[in-house]
Amino acid sequence: MAASEQNAGNFETSLDELEKVVKELESGDLPLDRSLDLFSRGMQLSETCRKQLEEAEMRVEQLIRKEGGYQPEPFGPEK
Repeated sequence: MAASEQNAGNFETSLDELEKVVKELESGDLPLDRSLDLFSRGMQLSETCRKQLEEAEMRVEQLIRKEGGYQPEPFGPEK
């Protein structure tokens, strides 16, 4: 498996787990200790996903520069 495929799989897995954590936290029927554990895990997963997205953004910008000299623009919501 290529590194990019592995990172994509890890991202998808982390995102899926983060969604499950959020759902469980939103249920509201949890002891405090479990809520704190889930919150901590959610923060870790969020940071992992954020880093992977930043790495992907940098790779896209590098590819754009190599392929045609385009200037990368920050990605944001359309106006």
